[in-house]
Amino acid sequence: MKLQRKNRLRATALGVIAVSSALALTACGSDNNSGGSTGGSGDKTTGAASTVKCDGAKGQLLASGSSAQKNAMDLWVKNYMAACKDAQINYKSSSSGDGIVAFTQGTVGFAGSDSPLNAQQVEDSKKVCTGGGQGINLPMVGGPIAIGFHVEGVDTLVLDASTIAKIFNGKISKWNDEAIAKLNPNAKLPDLAIQAFHRSTDSGTTDNLTKYLSAAAKADWPYPPAKKWAASGGQAASGSGDVAAQVKQVNGAIGYFELSYAASQSIKTVDINTGAAAPVKATAENASKAIAAAKIAGTGKDLALKLDYTTKADGAYPLVLVTYEVACDKGNKPATLGAVKSFLSYTASADGQKLLTDASYAPIPAEINAKVIETVNSLS
Repeated sequence: MKLQRKNRLRATALGVIAVSSALALTACGSDNNSGGSTGGSGDKTTGAASTVKCDGAKGQLLASGSSAQKNAMDLWVKNYMAACKDAQINYKSSSSGDGIVAFTQGTVGFAGSDSPLNAQQVEDSKKVCTGGGQGINLPMVGGPIAIGFHVEGVDTLVLDASTIAKIFNGKISKWNDEAIAKLNPNAKLPDLAIQAFHRSTDSGTTDNLTKYLSAAAKADWPYPPAKKWAASGGQAASGSGDVAAQVKQVNGAIGYFELSYAASQSIKTVDINTGAAAPVKATAENASKAIAAAKIAGTGKDLALKLDYTTKADGAYPLVLVTYEVACDKGNKPATLGAVKSFLSYTASADGQKLLTDASYAPIPAEINAKVIETVNSLS
């Protein structure tokens, strides 16, 4: 009887562990665009928590913004909070636009944005960054914007900037269009309507996509780069996760989102014909080649980058974004300054950046990242 009781207890314990593991994996794969907070889901710690420097950080730190970096942020938050028991990081995944609004209103310690602050936003930030401070851009996450597609019977698809622009601008409406067929002579393209999905809210992902189209296909994309979708037609979804979910479900669909969403949902992605020796796949490694050529365009402590969307270098994927953590250079709130510096020091560290590749992101180039670490240490 005692042996049977022990076996029942052991089975119950194993069942609890199994359910907990399943819940963790489910959380890792979700995209919280409904306004909830992430407390750090994800299942990769790689021992990095032991290298976090808490530096006395305590209390709750609120942050919000870019959904592009959500999967990376989940891993970072989990590792950080495992090491720093007195600190709680709550990152609300919504959009770059929402994050900047929250930052300039003073309701978050830092914001995530896939586009650097513009002049007006810098001016607005001076109201919350006291003592002569202002918001600055700290590049933290790099990666490709994948063009995901769902066309039954088509496993590989090559497009160029012009064709991508025409598809999202409604000028190409069928998958067997001559322009697509010319780039894919061996594909069996169906006589199927294209259903293009875009972001419904102001989005840094949209901003970077339209920067790419404006630079590489100016004749076919007549709109200026912007966070708000300008083209008519198409269908809208609220976040990267929602756009990816629509592409996953709808035959004939095409959309844009960070590679991590394509990887987690097994969505096929477009290879881009840039004029290089071969079409370039959307991979973290290929995105890193493009980001490595970026130049710092910001002044002072601001580290905003200028990307080359028209690169034709072999193996360089041109449709990339950099997500910035936006913080005050000085004038941070004393109650959260310690946590801001401690947490961002970890995300910019070698261990923090190492996690990005496994999550289908691209680490920030070492030369630029060294300046990020130096700047984070100087926040006051």
